[in-house]
Amino acid sequence: MRKNVKEYIEQNRELQQFIREQPLWYRQLCRNPSELQSFEIASMHYYKKTIPHRVEKFSNGVQMASMMFSMFQAMNAQS
Repeated sequence: MRKNVKEYIEQNRELQQFIREQPLWYRQLCRNPSELQSFEIASMHYYKKTIPHRVEKFSNGVQMASMMFSMFQAMNAQS
């Protein structure tokens, strides 16, 4: 692997972990170092850090809070 690619990966602990869990990327980056951006995107998808994943997580949190609030209202109405 090229030294600059290796150093870039070593700077980010998440990328280090991803390349350990997905050794296919190590081979791909050795053969074609220009795939670094694709590697980062694959890592973001793997760890669910893309914008759609974050929106979904936020939406689930809001939905859960809304459900809890309606449950508390129902409990107060019974009293």
